[in-house]
Amino acid sequence: QVQLVESGGGLVQAGGSLRLSCAASGLTFSGYIMGWFRQALGKDREFVAAISRSGGVKNYSDAVKGRFTISRDNAKNTVYMKMTSLKPEEPTVYHCSAATTTTRLRQLDSEYWGQGTQVTVSS
Repeated sequence: QVQLVESGGGLVQAGGSLRLSCAASGLTFSGYIMGWFRQALGKDREFVAAISRSGGVKNYSDAVKGRFTISRDNAKNTVYMKMTSLKPEEPTVYHCSAATTTTRLRQLDSEYWGQGTQVTVSS
């Protein structure tokens, strides 16, 4: 059974930082492209960042480029996202996903999704 479990969310002041983690089990982690997505209440889920199987290629949405950093540790089956300069208006629930192709990931069609972790930024 495949599981993706996010952690690291919480309450932070505007301009602050958090590091999210997503621990994967039940799959060959290094065989998947990993991504982070986020969603505001009542809104569509949006792409945030993606990282290739080896970690050598990373992509970010324009909204987070320069502020967020995605990384992975294949030995620990974990993907991370360091978030800095957080803004109160940013979507609050962050999900990680595992996909076999970049196309599937970018189309929100990843094979596996985590349940999400809440990030609240106070002004």
